[in-house]
Amino acid sequence: MTASRGVTLLPDTVLDQVMERQFDLIVLPGGLPGADHLEQDPRIRQLLRRQEETGGYSAAICAAPRVLASAGLLDGRRATSYPGVLDGMDLPRVEVDLQPVVRDGRVVTSRGPGTAMDFALELIGLLLGREKRDEVEKGLVRA
Repeated sequence: MTASRGVTLLPDTVLDQVMERQFDLIVLPGGLPGADHLEQDPRIRQLLRRQEETGGYSAAICAAPRVLASAGLLDGRRATSYPGVLDGMDLPRVEVDLQPVVRDGRVVTSRGPGTAMDFALELIGLLLGREKRDEVEKGLVRA
């Protein structure tokens, strides 16, 4: 598969082969038209809803928080996204936040390419703990 910027991706498997698997975390990449394709695929909604029901984490960056909203995962939560992505959606129970990364319960959202490192560090913290997150950040020499 070739992404919108010409990057070639080679998947380990296909979606149909993992529909029954349980995941610690499902992360949706941003960008268009990829996020639109994810939003239109009923299998993605099925995976996300099962993830919610079983207490797993879900995350999305850039345009992909729209997919979480369409699947009902943002209802009653705070979330962020690329500017304008959530506009026009009927989301009366979603509090749109302008922070770079927003974690509300078991859902994490982020704004876009400039927030990707903070997003990744948040996900590392979720899965591996604060100590590992801090270790990775220290190696990045961000400050």
